[in-house]
Order: sequence, then structure tokens, then C-alpha cells
Amino acid sequence: MDDLHGHTAAPARGLRDAWRATSAERVWLRAGDWYHPAVDALVEAVLERRDVSAAAERLGRARGDAGVGMGETLDDAGCLYRAHGVDPDHTLLRSVAVGWSEAWDSLTIAPEVVDPESGLATSQYLVHRLRETYGAAQRSGTSCATSHALVGVDVALDGLTGWQRIARSAAMGRALTQAFGEGHPMATLGNGVFVALAERPVDGVALGHELRFRIERTGLSLGVSAILRRPPRIWVEPLPATHAAAVRLLDEMHR
Repeated sequence: MDDLHGHTAAPARGLRDAWRATSAERVWLRAGDWYHPAVDALVEAVLERRDVSAAAERLGRARGDAGVGMGETLDDAGCLYRAHGVDPDHTLLRSVAVGWSEAWDSLTIAPEVVDPESGLATSQYLVHRLRETYGAAQRSGTSCATSHALVGVDVALDGLTGWQRIARSAAMGRALTQAFGEGHPMATLGNGVFVALAERPVDGVALGHELRFRIERTGLSLGVSAILRRPPRIWVEPLPATHAAAVRLLDEMHR
């Protein structure tokens, strides 16, 4: 495990261990699979103030190959800078995202339920969850039009590069999960638009405040505030009377 060598060995090992501890406490889901040799290369590049691009891309590819989501991958990279006591480096985050994307693109089968960039559900899976919601309402003699609503969140900006769109999705997946909780029905609609299924009544003012706070804090934490629409556009759409109409509404929210 210890590939470190030369005069940088002791400080690099110290930073690596601090990074691992910070990540395990804050973001990493599986403590046993955190280490990869690319970790050491990236730590040395950071300490020696060398170009981090190659090492960061290698780490991103390793995370993607291991099936780690984009959000967890970028959060972990951010923990390196927390452990080092400096602000996130856009070059490092970009390179990690590029490496992860290359690994993901090489997979022959993509999941149909989870969007790998945000960690949220795909829009197709949300359509299925809506079908279940309408079915439950019909069986109970209630109406989805009065019991549920869709909360739209738009953080789109024009002119973003591929890695910036990936980083935006990862940040929003983290922010929405913090705001609504794990397992809540929510999805990415693409192009910086996200949606969550919520039970009515919805306090739009309170929810908007919470979402803006979470998005702003996550953007600052990951160093990606500049690629998020600020303030985000947040709105509430009551569910229509039928599932087919709800699917059309999702298309409209996607613009």
C-alpha cells in the first residue's frame, strides 16, 4: 500500500491518512475500498505543487472503474483539500471528472435506474414511480392532484464544458439529497434541471430557502459555484389528474 518514496514520504503519508480520515467521516461509503495507488501519486503532486492533471485523471478512472458514483468521487477529491487546508483546485476537480467520465463511457452496460453523474434517479425511473403513485391514489380513492406536487429546480447556465456539466450534476445530487433525504423520489431531467416528487401541501417559501441554502453550500464546498445558476430557479407544479399528463408535465419542465 505504501508506494511513497524519497523525502516526500512522511509528509505525503500524513496528508494521505488525513485525507482518508476526512473522507471516511464526511463522504466515503465503503471504508475498505478507498485506497488506490493513484491516491499516492495525487498526494505527491499536490505537496510538490506539480501539475495534478494526470494523477487526478488516473484516480477518477479508478473510481469510475470501481463503480463509485460521480458525486462521491468529487466529494472525496474535495476532502483532499480540506485535509490540506486549502481551497478546492478546479484543475484537480476537472481532471477527476474527466477520468471518471472516461471510465464510465467504457462500460458496455449503463444503469437504467440511477443517473451516474448525479446519483439521482433517471427521469424514466421517476415516470415509473409516478405510475405507482397514481395507482396507489386510485386504489385509495384519492387524487394525486391534491396529494402530490413536483418541485422543479433549474441551475442551468449556457456554455459549460462537459466536465462542468458533470460537476454540476454531482453537486446537485448531493444538495437535493441533503434537502429531501435519502431515497426520496427525485431525478435529473438533464441540462441542469432537476425534479422531486413531494407530498402536498408544499411550503414553497420554506422549501425554496432550504434548497437555495443547500445548493449554495454545496457549490462552495466543491468549488463549483460559478457553474450553478445563482440563485437557482425553484418552482412547484401540482400533479395533474392522470399519469399521462404527469409525463407530459415532466417533458415541459425539461424545456
